[in-house]
Amino acid sequence: MTEVTEQSAPLRRGDGSPVRVLVVDDEATLSDLLSMALRYEGWEVRSAGDGLTAVRTARDFKPDAVVLDIMLPDLDGLEVLRRLRADSPEVPVLFLTAKDAVEDRVAGLTAGGDDYVTKPFSLEELVARLRGLLRRAGMTAARQGSELVVGDLVLDEDSHEVRRGDTEVELTATEFELLRFLMRNPRRVLSKAQILDRVWHYDFGGQSNVVELYVSYLRKKIDAGRAPMIHTVRGAGYVLKPAAG
Repeated sequence: MTEVTEQSAPLRRGDGSPVRVLVVDDEATLSDLLSMALRYEGWEVRSAGDGLTAVRTARDFKPDAVVLDIMLPDLDGLEVLRRLRADSPEVPVLFLTAKDAVEDRVAGLTAGGDDYVTKPFSLEELVARLRGLLRRAGMTAARQGSELVVGDLVLDEDSHEVRRGDTEVELTATEFELLRFLMRNPRRVLSKAQILDRVWHYDFGGQSNVVELYVSYLRKKIDAGRAPMIHTVRGAGYVLKPAAG
């Protein structure tokens, strides 16, 4: 039980502030998905779509780790790594490489990269690799307030209790995970694909009806007889926000 808690506890910097991660990839969809998965871990995330922007952002942001695509439109990932390390010699770097580009991986690790994952990859694997690098760099798992609060909706991540106003809401394990994902991303539209990947760990496409089904279950329990908090954004997904007062 302790191991699960330790694994799920958010990693923090020495001063207790959130871990900072810089994501560098020129595929905007992948970059957005990665950033969302890392924010779900409680981390602060910035992204860059090319090498020069990455170097400038890193100087300002001072990340604790960098997720770096080797193939970028201007500088390649190895040159970005060299410039990053000139400013921050110890920053851990996780390379993203093409599936068959063995020479990229060898070059990346030889140049000082700490680890790599090959595309396509699962978000779970990438986050696990990144957690490992951050732990080795001295980040620690620290318990913080276990409650997520959006409007009058409160979810306790430790006790798994959920309340809307003064009313306790009973949820199944899957409903709880779905609500937790929505509450960790308030006011942010989440697509069915993103929800599937994060809550059910499915690859994108297909099975979107399971998301619709569980959103309807949640609505019956969270929104029934109250001002709605869970909204459908046609053609885009779902968003949770405080009820309009």
